[in-house]
Order: sequence, then structure tokens, then C-alpha cells
Amino acid sequence: MLSTLSAGAAVASLLLAGSASPTTARFGDDPPPGKITITVATVNGSGCRPGSAAVAIAPDNTAFTVTYSEYLAQAGAGSKPTDSRKNCQIALNVHVPQGFTYAVARADYRGYASLAPGARGLEQAGYYFQGQQQTARKSHTFTGPYDSNWQTSDETDVDALVYAPCGEERYFNINTEMRVDAKSADPKATSYMAMDSTDGSINTLYHFAWKQCPARK
Repeated sequence: MLSTLSAGAAVASLLLAGSASPTTARFGDDPPPGKITITVATVNGSGCRPGSAAVAIAPDNTAFTVTYSEYLAQAGAGSKPTDSRKNCQIALNVHVPQGFTYAVARADYRGYASLAPGARGLEQAGYYFQGQQQTARKSHTFTGPYDSNWQTSDETDVDALVYAPCGEERYFNINTEMRVDAKSADPKATSYMAMDSTDGSINTLYHFAWKQCPARK
């Protein structure tokens, strides 16, 4: 079940049964059993005002989903200059079973775009744990004419995965942005790119990679 985001509010938790335990740090390990809780520390940005996004954990502990309902950038006829760029930064406090840590190995984004001939749309994202450097932002460009659903994926190589420090609580930050440039398009046309849909939501899926922390001496 999805719960509305608000700063400092717990939005999703799940208790799983089972006794499987991961052994190595490679991507695709079995997720740990037990309770995983995601608490939203802050949500900020022109694309995700409080109350317009939600988060939930997959039943098998392998992923979490952020759903947006008002994340849209547009340019052209009827648009204000500030409409052409929208962003969203969410800081998540992810509580995992003791003895385990996680990285985010892949992020899948989905939405809808309507771009007039000559218009361009951009989706990009960066990720980092509190106190660490943000990863290089990964960008995806769409060129008009375009009038369809869109989907992008950011995947990190196994050797480049950045795990949360074992035994420490660090916020996991997701920083996304969408832009629409219609300077070369018909000025009478409106172009837009949305991380949402006509039925009110589009899911953005983040895939966990798990590993077991070294035993404390």
C-alpha cells in the first residue's frame, strides 16, 4: 500500500518470514529476511511538493517504488519560464536487518512525453548516501516529434556499487530532474514531459543489491 510522503513520516514497512541469508557481495544476492522500513527524512523540489509522491517496498525486499502524481515539465504555448525545469530530491532513511547493508543497483523510470517537432526532453538522476559524494548524474534525452510513454534505466556495474556503511544510519538521497526545451519548436505548440500519467501515477522502481556485513569482533 502506498502512503503519502511528508517530511519525517514513516511511509512503508514490511515484515517478511523466512530464514535465507546472503553470503557474498555480488549483485543479485538473496535479500535478508526481517523488517525493512523506509522513512522519508525530507522531500523537496518543484516536481514533488509534499503530498504528491508516495513510496512502498516490494514484498520480496528486492526493490522499492516511488510514485509521483504532479511531476511534469513543459515549455511552449501557455508555459511559464519556470515550468521548463522540474526537480525532486528525496532523502530516505532505510532501516535494514542487523548485519546487512545495501546499495541501489538499478533505477527504472517511466512516464509520458508529448514533444513537438524540434522540442527536446531530458530526464536525469544522481544518487548518494549522506556524507558521500553524489554519483555522476545519468541523463536520457528525448527528441520531438514524440508522443508516447517513455522508460529509462540507470544501472551500476557490480564493481562500482556504493554500499551504505555497515552499522551506520545514512540517508539515501535520490536527486532527479526533468527539462523541456522548445526553443526550436513551433511557438504555438506545448511540449511536456511527465513522470506521471493520466491515471494519476507512474512508478519509479529502485532495485536493491544486498551484502552481509563483516562480523564484529
